Amino acid sequence: MAVLHSRMGVKAALPKYELYCYYVVLSMAMLWAASWILEVSSSNANRKSFKSNIQPGWYYFSRKMDTADLEWMMWFSTFREHIVFALSGHVIFAKICSMLAPQYRSLVYMVYGLLAVLTSMGWTYVTLILSHCVLLYSISLVKLRWLCFAAGLTTLATFKMEPFVSWQAGFVTGSFELRPVLFYGGCGFTIMRCMSFALENCEKKEGSYSILELLKYNFYLPFFYFGPVMTFDKFYKQLLKHLSDWAIAGLAYLNLVYDWVKAAVLFGVINTISRLDHLDPPKPPKCITMLYVFSETHFDRGINDWLCKYVYNYLGGKHENVLDELIASLCTFGVTALWLGPGWVVLIWAFLNCFGLNFELWTAMFFKMEPFVSIEMAMSESMSRRIRAVFNTFNFWCIVLYNILALNSLDFAKLVAKRMLLKGFPLSTITVMFVTYCLVQIIKEKERRQALIDDPDPIPPPAPVPPPTTTIASTLAAQMDASAPQPMDPNKEKAE
Repeated sequence: MAVLHSRMGVKAALPKYELYCYYVVLSMAMLWAASWILEVSSSNANRKSFKSNIQPGWYYFSRKMDTADLEWMMWFSTFREHIVFALSGHVIFAKICSMLAPQYRSLVYMVYGLLAVLTSMGWTYVTLILSHCVLLYSISLVKLRWLCFAAGLTTLATFKMEPFVSWQAGFVTGSFELRPVLFYGGCGFTIMRCMSFALENCEKKEGSYSILELLKYNFYLPFFYFGPVMTFDKFYKQLLKHLSDWAIAGLAYLNLVYDWVKAAVLFGVINTISRLDHLDPPKPPKCITMLYVFSETHFDRGINDWLCKYVYNYLGGKHENVLDELIASLCTFGVTALWLGPGWVVLIWAFLNCFGLNFELWTAMFFKMEPFVSIEMAMSESMSRRIRAVFNTFNFWCIVLYNILALNSLDFAKLVAKRMLLKGFPLSTITVMFVTYCLVQIIKEKERRQALIDDPDPIPPPAPVPPPTTTIASTLAAQMDASAPQPMDPNKEKAE
């Protein structure tokens, strides 16, 4: 009942004329109070105790300026030139990067902020800040909230207690008058940001954030010296959501490419060593760019061969029966989930990939039925390839979405799906799908050429030369040539 009454109180409406009366009364009271303050300020401007803090102010309004507030004066006098210059550069570089390469915008923020701090405070100060970042990042990997709190507060106390303050202040040298203020501002806000990052890392269930994310978060120049402190979870989420649809799609694709490169390098080194011992190890994994069917999707060819030999092919047989295929794929991904370590993300990943593999079989068997077979036989091979490529395009992005679950996170997979299917529809969705369609066609062309090399078509034998046909005209011409008088040899004629 209490909740109901509170909701009714919040949603209760009043007549507009009553609200207008409240606005008028409040405005009149504020103006009345301001007039009294203005009168008191004008009457006391010439007092001796205030004269030292009164300076010429706004010329157009004939008002003088009160300089008693040190922070206010520092911001609008000493800081103004430096802050405006630094933030103007930040805005310019950010806009250029947003137009040319929006996926690298957060990295540009970090690099520009780092260079600005390096220029204004020196490399020793940057080293001090980085040491605090590395220390608190290392402690955050333990994922104990109390330890992160204790380490952060202890580090913050070192900037308030001697001899730690003097020792750390010694890292800042030079006669730059703003350096003492910038030193304490930058260090204090750095510790608060590092604590926010460490506590959010403790809440992350799958893996940990990279130290690069901490540096992007800490060296964002508009917040570095004077705040405000934006918690890491808000900063991190907003920096993904502000990316373009193309940047989100490219980031999802590059996540898988990065993992493939990592596996290819690792297995490539091991395979090279094993070949020196005259072994023929499994080939490196197939590049994600070349995958558009679930039956060929794997990131470890050795584990894939093991599962296919002992589980998938053993239970699935010729992979023509729906029930056998379902049992074989369930058992295969069950063993895979156990290998990777059972968890909600792994189980969701296994379920989606198992579904994709079976859905491919169901679709293939469905289109082998009439009238689809007759329709495909009636069309040209090139048209059949184009239609298959359309289906493969959707398959490609299903593979990308399903696998970034395991390689990144469930939240990132949701973000990509939301951008691709909802917010980006129809322009971004259709454009990305068309580009992917072009990619699938290029992959198919490469596969076609490789198939011609591996299994070339037989060369047809040369056609036999047909015998000369005898016609009436050719027969008459031959008889006329035979009956014509032949020229006589002059020597023979003389001898006769």
